[in-house]
Amino acid sequence: MFRKVLIANRGEVAVRIIKALRELGIKVVSVYSEADKNCLHVKLADEAYNLGDSLPINSYLNIDKIIDIAKKAKVDGIHPGYGFLSENSKFAKAVEDNGIKFIGPNYKVIELLGDKIEARKIASEANVPISPSLEISDYTDDLITKIEKNIGFPVMIKASKGGGGKGIRIVRDKNQLKSAIEAAQREALNAFGDKTIYIEKYFDNPRHIEVQILGDEYGNIVHLYERECSIQRRFQKIIEETPSPTIDEKTREKITTAAKRIASKVNYYNAGTVEFIVDKDNNFYFLEVNTRLQVEHPITEISVGIDIVKTQILISMGNKLPFNQEEIKQNLHAIEVRINAEDPENNFIPSPGEIKILRFPQYPKDVRIDTYLEEGLVIPPYYDSLVCKVITWDRKRINTINKMILALKNFIILPIKTNKEYVIDILSHPEFINANIHTNFISEYMTNWKNKDNIEIDNVLNHFVAAYILNKIEKEKNKDKLVIRDPLNMNFDYSIYSPWYY
Repeated sequence: MFRKVLIANRGEVAVRIIKALRELGIKVVSVYSEADKNCLHVKLADEAYNLGDSLPINSYLNIDKIIDIAKKAKVDGIHPGYGFLSENSKFAKAVEDNGIKFIGPNYKVIELLGDKIEARKIASEANVPISPSLEISDYTDDLITKIEKNIGFPVMIKASKGGGGKGIRIVRDKNQLKSAIEAAQREALNAFGDKTIYIEKYFDNPRHIEVQILGDEYGNIVHLYERECSIQRRFQKIIEETPSPTIDEKTREKITTAAKRIASKVNYYNAGTVEFIVDKDNNFYFLEVNTRLQVEHPITEISVGIDIVKTQILISMGNKLPFNQEEIKQNLHAIEVRINAEDPENNFIPSPGEIKILRFPQYPKDVRIDTYLEEGLVIPPYYDSLVCKVITWDRKRINTINKMILALKNFIILPIKTNKEYVIDILSHPEFINANIHTNFISEYMTNWKNKDNIEIDNVLNHFVAAYILNKIEKEKNKDKLVIRDPLNMNFDYSIYSPWYY
């Protein structure tokens, strides 16, 4: 039994892990950078330790400092969350070497599957389809001939140690191959310290399907079905849903079974995700394995009714999986959107700054908010722009979409610019409604996007700001009693903003 666990992360995921630890009766140790000293994950912890400088390399990526704090706090386990050190095998090994449990898979498995070339070999050995590919070190004069013979253009150049969309280039014209390889190698070296790349077949308008797996240390492995992650911008996911509306039951059975075969091949335990590319004919090909908790895990939790984070912790404490494959059923359709502090009308540049006004959606009923936001919080410029995840669910996909649009319309964060209206327009698009989605959806339908509802949205915000100021004035006049006015109860019809109002 764990008494105390350190969370080697920040923001939304740290708050999510704290919730799971609290429900299990385990004490929480948080770490934070200077930029995050007033962050919610710090306030919610039993103990909190300053990592120092705000730059990730000096704080959340500082293995030695995190290990020293863990030893000082006498923790039993460390949860890495996602991002930062979550897929760093050296960190996982350092945790284990110091007698602390790493809440994730074994460091040897992380290292093995973290190399995409090696992971593809494992998938092939497990009789899982892989796309045609070539391993290369650098550009050579005969490379174009090899590609035309073995793969065919277009191709995708990918970093072997890559992730987060970095170290990737799509090449449609053979004359661009050399410059694309050099650019991918530079980016891979800067991001991962390793310029190793490979080339694989690029499929036009594929879908991105991933399978959530859980395994214990006794050889039991289950899948929690698939997630549809095809709505992406620059290889970064924006909207995820489960079940996937683009695959049939036969493909679902094949792809989830394939994911389990790969996990079994390496004796995988704890949480992980096996990712696939699916073509227009529902042929699927192995993509990679993420050896960590995924950003989009909440939709799976809601769909199958299993708390993935709590299960991770219980597995690390030596428990067997509390369910078998036959007991796991998909009961609901769930969608998650990522709210990022960025400006979609200005090339998606980050939008850091202080949150002056924050209002989470009160409607619809079936909505979950995973976030670390508070009024007065300063969103720092040093980290990923993800600030909030909104999740909705229903038995029918269209109802889930309707609920999401309504929830987003009732979500106000000022004066921070976010991608909220951009996401609403994706959700409202007829092609999305009809599940005609693929990884190029954004480039096909959302190029040069502008917020067409600026006037109407400004009207909503003006009502909100007026009510907010009125609250301030009345509180000053009535200091001995609390006066609250809810701006969402101002006889203001929000339904006019959504053609898919639920």
